[in-house]
Amino acid sequence: MTQPQEPAMLVTSQRSGRCPFEPSPDLVALREQQDLPRVSGRHPAFGPFEVRAVTRYADVRAAFGHQHAMSGANRDPDGPRTLFNQPGFLLGYDGPEHVRLRRMLTSAFTVRRLQQMQPWIEKIVDDRLTAMTAAGPVVDLVQEFALPIPSLVICELLGVPYADRAQFQHQSAVLLDVTRTAQQQLDNYAAMHSYMAELVAALRTQSGDSLLGSVIREHGDELTDEEVVGFGNLLLVAGHETTSNMIALSTLALLRDPDQLAAVRDDDTVTNTAVEELLRYLSIVTQLNRRAVEDLEINGQPVEAGELLSLSVLAANQDVELIGDDASLNVRRKPVAHLAFGFGPHQCLGQQLARIELRVALPALLRRFPTLRLAIPFEEVDFRVLSPVYGLKSLPLTW
Repeated sequence: MTQPQEPAMLVTSQRSGRCPFEPSPDLVALREQQDLPRVSGRHPAFGPFEVRAVTRYADVRAAFGHQHAMSGANRDPDGPRTLFNQPGFLLGYDGPEHVRLRRMLTSAFTVRRLQQMQPWIEKIVDDRLTAMTAAGPVVDLVQEFALPIPSLVICELLGVPYADRAQFQHQSAVLLDVTRTAQQQLDNYAAMHSYMAELVAALRTQSGDSLLGSVIREHGDELTDEEVVGFGNLLLVAGHETTSNMIALSTLALLRDPDQLAAVRDDDTVTNTAVEELLRYLSIVTQLNRRAVEDLEINGQPVEAGELLSLSVLAANQDVELIGDDASLNVRRKPVAHLAFGFGPHQCLGQQLARIELRVALPALLRRFPTLRLAIPFEEVDFRVLSPVYGLKSLPLTW
């Protein structure tokens, strides 16, 4: 008799069948336990594994900031080359080496510098809305709006030709598809690496004004080409995947709640609170892993050295401790210290850029198409479930 396999998706990532924006009943029940329970999963390429589930808001926040719960503890410089095992991939480092590398990028993501980009982002959004109008009245929001906007922004920022978008968007999709085999992932990353290495070699010759060019010009003597490749691929993937899924999923969530949609569309004073609330409510980076590098405690709960921690951002961001008894979407909610961008030394470097893109794109979309609605039944919407970044494969809309 065939033995049942552990689920491909950890319970720390599971969403409710009743509402695909909210935690599953099993995840809610897990959050109500007093310890950090052990749960099992199975990666389709790498086999079974066990983690300690960290689900309460205070525990997740504490784990993110714990000096001995490390993000890069699994990096193996001699192992097969993947994005997660690539020099320069910031999540593969901790401590002083992480600080050394991260500081080389922080100047590109200051609030002041990113605010200077807002008029240009507004033009990108307006151009995509015009293209939607021409393509309509039925369009896939993912392909026509949600994906092009952050792709154009990150290409300009990094110095990546936008003409290459089909290639890097496909490679990013494969990278984040946990149903792919180990060999498929290795082949895919080899292609990603080759592409970025060619770009870095060109920038070594003529750096230009892009972010990667600036890093090479200002820190080139401190960095290997391999580290710059790691920077580039991390920022290219993270810079368009997360924001594109936030734009599409936020639109769907608002379409499901006309009162919330009307507030975002009609009231400029709601824009900032709406973006923070959508980030909290949707928690598209649903869970993140850390490994204990020595015995430690998370709010009094013991964790043994070597144990893997699964930090459920989804469960934490809807914890009563953070938002009270009503976890439903409320775009007028006073912003809370959500964990959508993580917390601690690895908190998302590009979070302010993502906020600007969302603040521009969502109200503009809803105002350009005041009768925007689903072109298919909600039950037919195709969610990206088996992915580290939750979102939508497509979103057919009409007006």
